[in-house]
Amino acid sequence: MTDMKGSDLLFKVLMCLLCRTAASRGQTNISSMLAPQADRVMVLREWEDRWQEDRTGFHLPHVHKMLENNIDKVLAGRTGVRFFFPLCGKAVDMKWLADMGHSVVGVEIAEKAIQQFFEENNMTYSVEPVAAIPGAKVYKSSEKNISLYQCDLYNFSSSIEGQFGAIWDRGSLVAINPRDREKYAALIISLMASDCRYLLDTLLYNPNLYNGPPFFVPDEQVIGLFGESCDIELLQSVDSLTDRQRGWGLDYLTENVHLVTPKSS
Repeated sequence: MTDMKGSDLLFKVLMCLLCRTAASRGQTNISSMLAPQADRVMVLREWEDRWQEDRTGFHLPHVHKMLENNIDKVLAGRTGVRFFFPLCGKAVDMKWLADMGHSVVGVEIAEKAIQQFFEENNMTYSVEPVAAIPGAKVYKSSEKNISLYQCDLYNFSSSIEGQFGAIWDRGSLVAINPRDREKYAALIISLMASDCRYLLDTLLYNPNLYNGPPFFVPDEQVIGLFGESCDIELLQSVDSLTDRQRGWGLDYLTENVHLVTPKSS
């Protein structure tokens, strides 16, 4: 009996060590994949300059296909959903959702992008200071339920606008500095209501060929960032390589869209 207990204990210890070794190797593999871009840093001023100089090739003049294709899975039969758009730019997706009866809150550092959103969509708006964020402004549509905050994303929190039933992340996780991803994920999770459905768009390519942004975000890191508190489902994976990306030196570009939802307690 004693020998059996000893063998059982030894087996458990060995399994524990094997699991730790596998986890360590997995983390090493992710770190290796991310290494070429790990130290890449863009300051907020650089993003503002891009908008001022109209170097915004990342902006789409139409609703993003990944959002259109998967909107039913995001809504899940719900109406009047509160959407959050991190680093929203002037995405036309925001008006598309507002026209469907949903409300939209976005955050963007570039004031020009926010102003252009309202002007290009022929929408009147008001501008107010944000007491909780020194120096920040909120632009509010007079016709639609759209509020866009002009501030540093990391100064935004659930204390400003509460939590959200949906998040559309296109050009946000892939745009922030790679070293800030854990901080970013913590913010996003804090903004998710219990029924939130977070649609996350990521890009896969060879990071040795292009320094970003947009940055390479492997599926393994998506799991590492959100997997502990959320379920993650890969909804769609498409070849998105165009002449623009070939001009960056890339030979392939895969665009993945994930549905991230809080785990039920």
